[in-house]
Amino acid sequence: MTINPASIFKDVEAIRKNAPLVHNITNYVVMNTTANALLAIGASPVMAHALPEVEDMAAIAGALVINIGTLSDAWIESMFKAAQKATSRNIPIVLDPVGVGATQYRTRTARELIRAAAPSIIRGNGSEIMALCEEGQTTRGVDSTSGSDQAVEAAQALSRDLNCVVCVTGAIDYIVSQKDMVQVKNGHPMMPRVTGLGCTATALCGAFAAVNPDYGRAAAHAMAVMGIAGEMAAKHAPGPGTLQVNFIDSLYRLSETDITERFKI
Repeated sequence: MTINPASIFKDVEAIRKNAPLVHNITNYVVMNTTANALLAIGASPVMAHALPEVEDMAAIAGALVINIGTLSDAWIESMFKAAQKATSRNIPIVLDPVGVGATQYRTRTARELIRAAAPSIIRGNGSEIMALCEEGQTTRGVDSTSGSDQAVEAAQALSRDLNCVVCVTGAIDYIVSQKDMVQVKNGHPMMPRVTGLGCTATALCGAFAAVNPDYGRAAAHAMAVMGIAGEMAAKHAPGPGTLQVNFIDSLYRLSETDITERFKI
């Protein structure tokens, strides 16, 4: 696939113009961060996990983002209901398998979700993607013990089996589809020191998938924007706290010139 600054910014403009509704069933830790990031890029976030409303909300969304970071049985039921409704309406689903491999509960939940409603995009770190694909692979809590490059084969296998895009994030982000693989080399070493930025990457994939039905390009564009905004934020950030605030501002201010100057794909 061909990715360039113009194609990335075209999607940014589409998000800013259309303000797609991104329905998030996500974890307590990141709700504020991901909602602010989606607002900053121009999308309209909603955090809705109550069982009586998730099907109605998923039905009107531009994309559904499911993040299993803080699981409970009630939330899992809502995730299944929302995913099935989104599938019936051809609404893209983005799955973040947070911490898969750390416990049987997480691993089983993620695997059952992808069997019940195949996602359009899966976004995770190296360990999570490998654990989702391979029996016996473990993670350390929600942190990756494997580099993104080590998970490429697992990502390719998942992409083939589920006919979906798999995005493995790390020092280099790999966006894998059945036909292509794109490497995004933007980002900053301080970004993993801010909790929730991985989950934010998943939410941004939802915003881009809502305006671009080519989900491989949507994920690649989202990861480029994520990395470029992180670089811009780190330029004047002495530490992770400032980086987080600057990151939201960078998403809001992002221009085609910023993308052109920093583009590393």
